[in-house]
Amino acid sequence: MKPSLPQGTRDFGAETVRKRNYIFNTIKNVFELYGFQPLETPAMENLETLMGKYGEEGDKLIFKILNNGLDNPSKHEQAKVDFEKVMEGKNVKGITERALRYDLTIPFARYVAMNHGQLSFPFKRYQMQPVWRADRPQKGRYREFYQCDADVVGSNSLLNEVELANIYATVFKQLGIDIEIRINNRKILAALAEICGGADKLTDITVAIDKLDKIGLDKVKEELLQRGLNDKQVSIIEKYLSIDGSNDEKLLQLKTLITENAIGQKGIEELEFIYNFCNQQQSITNLQFDFTLARGLNYYTGTIFEIKALNVQMGSIGGGGRYDDLTGLFDVPNLPGVGISFGVDRIYDVMEELKLFPAEVQTGTQVLFFNLGEAECKKAFGLIQQLRSKGIKCEIYHEQSKFDKQFKYAEKKNIQYAVIIGSKELEENTCVIKDLKKGEQQIIKQEMIEQFEF
Repeated sequence: MKPSLPQGTRDFGAETVRKRNYIFNTIKNVFELYGFQPLETPAMENLETLMGKYGEEGDKLIFKILNNGLDNPSKHEQAKVDFEKVMEGKNVKGITERALRYDLTIPFARYVAMNHGQLSFPFKRYQMQPVWRADRPQKGRYREFYQCDADVVGSNSLLNEVELANIYATVFKQLGIDIEIRINNRKILAALAEICGGADKLTDITVAIDKLDKIGLDKVKEELLQRGLNDKQVSIIEKYLSIDGSNDEKLLQLKTLITENAIGQKGIEELEFIYNFCNQQQSITNLQFDFTLARGLNYYTGTIFEIKALNVQMGSIGGGGRYDDLTGLFDVPNLPGVGISFGVDRIYDVMEELKLFPAEVQTGTQVLFFNLGEAECKKAFGLIQQLRSKGIKCEIYHEQSKFDKQFKYAEKKNIQYAVIIGSKELEENTCVIKDLKKGEQQIIKQEMIEQFEF
């Protein structure tokens, strides 16, 4: 049997893992800098925890897990009936009660709901774990991928949005990626829905608008008509989606369009607060109002973020927003929250394409000790342990071999230094240190090896 991987998943070799860890560590250090603490939740959740939280499109992408015990012969006939229901998109407890997590936000909300009596609010957590989506694999889109989230729960303050925007700016500056931080507010979209016939239109509008980049304006208008909006309502939405210019010009056009709507005015006030605060602090220069930004997830209620990498063809590399009653889904109401997420896999692809990874990210073994005999090996091993205690990454070739074979091993692993202790060096208490990149070598006393600048 020829081995293979499930579609949309990948293996990561040492070079890739080191680069990914560079991204993870950069993000983690900034999260910690801003006072967030780590959290981990299980790979799978109860199905009822996840279903109905991501909108109609998201629910279709949840990986359901078959119950164990279906090999019990007494359950076969019922299992056949139940499985037919599952294939129709229904949830049947006899077949599936659990699912792989779709994102980190709903598991976080579930955690807060279960532990709110013991937590100190506002509660600030970050989480860096894989998630799974039954999506069609393509460039920058995988079925198993990592998310890195930071969320604040238990605070209505818009200072949280300001800080999260600054986290985005800080991380991407450190990674060397030029970005645009796009923001909008779901209250503005709710106002648009009210102007177009009522709050019940919000989901129809946001799901369609969220596809604007993928299918274009004409197809969005077509979808809105199919979802029951009339020509006049679609015309208002088209005018809304055509707002353009500088941030100040966009705000002016938006205010003209939704002048009489209270919830829309509230959304505008919140956007202006974040924009003006960041401007006054001069901490962010790449904040852009994008009123076409909808983020199709149902749980957002206020500010929404999306991060676009400049100078490269790639979808969003981060996103998030405010969800003022997410824990209310789990019978713990009145806990407002706001959070952001980093798409590590897409960030990796952007950095690879733009060649942004620093050379030192790939530093593995620094020193290879040659294996030239039993006595020589024992002496080399003692020196290796001394260097390792100083934090220098060393290894010894696994068996006694010809010089050429050991040199080739060092070359393949990109090891810069070779230390050679043969019978002569053993007798003279010396070692030969070769810089394989510069083609230089020197002989030093073995007791001086800890002082050598590798």
